[in-house]
Amino acid sequence: MIRRSFLAALAFAAALPLTAWAETPLAETPLKVVATTGMIADAARQVGGDHVEVKGLMGPGVDPHAYRQTRSDIVAMTRADLILWHGLYLEAQMEDFFHDLGRKRTVVAVAEGIDKSKLRGHDDYADKYDPHVWMSPTLWRDVVVEVQEALTAARPEAADIFAANAEAHLAELDALTTYANQALAAVPENNRVLVTAHDAFGYFGATYGYEVMGIQGISTQSEAGLNRIGELVDTLVDQQLTAVFVESSVSDRSMRALIEGAAAKGHDVGVGGELYSDAMGEPGTYEGTYVGMLDHNITVIAGALGADVPDRGMNGKLSAGF
Repeated sequence: MIRRSFLAALAFAAALPLTAWAETPLAETPLKVVATTGMIADAARQVGGDHVEVKGLMGPGVDPHAYRQTRSDIVAMTRADLILWHGLYLEAQMEDFFHDLGRKRTVVAVAEGIDKSKLRGHDDYADKYDPHVWMSPTLWRDVVVEVQEALTAARPEAADIFAANAEAHLAELDALTTYANQALAAVPENNRVLVTAHDAFGYFGATYGYEVMGIQGISTQSEAGLNRIGELVDTLVDQQLTAVFVESSVSDRSMRALIEGAAAKGHDVGVGGELYSDAMGEPGTYEGTYVGMLDHNITVIAGALGADVPDRGMNGKLSAGF
């Protein structure tokens, strides 16, 4: 049924009239790129500059683990010069679609190029990996390079421009890493525990030496059982942890259950802040960029757990002070 729907959508897209974009002379035509997540879309814009026109499929608050392509998504992808998706089973509901689409269009899973020795195993699947590599700017550098290579293959005459743009963006990621190392190291060691809605921060924890505890597993599709919530309540009480973190793309219902459970045992726990896990902030804002997303997370986490952090983050651009 899924394959029939996909083929029907392809036929629908092919029947649509060509847009004015297709009539633009090649030298003036930006490369049409479709990216699944906001993080990949941002990388494509940073590297491609004026030579790309990027459409991101998943906006703020969208959970990529559960996302399914819409009819308009399919039309956009069948008209694109290049489709960039994450891979590593992040877009779990779209994997078959992308494998089918790859027979007809140029489709690149940009996180699949990361050396597997750098990846964490998946909680639920022995043959898969934790896909949340954007939580480490060091790992995300590899994805930016993959995006650069994909754009260059699609538009080789702009190779030098893409290389220069990528170099500038990678320098931004290095500055972000420096800030993260400084801010997160300022948190007292006994406070370096990050409790979140799902296990999206594993690479963050591994990179910066934090213990990470998620109510759900790596995928938001995994179940948060009462036993797991009970275990985390006990941990909060036993370790006297006072802050947990909600996520912009995941319901806070389970986190509220943690807070209430700790309160029932006489221990006060508050929300340390809202983090961007699987999606960035609003388009057009600093938090709607990859650097802004990570700057926000680093600043919120470090500040809530006891570090003295800049009021508006690394670049003084965060929309709210902490």
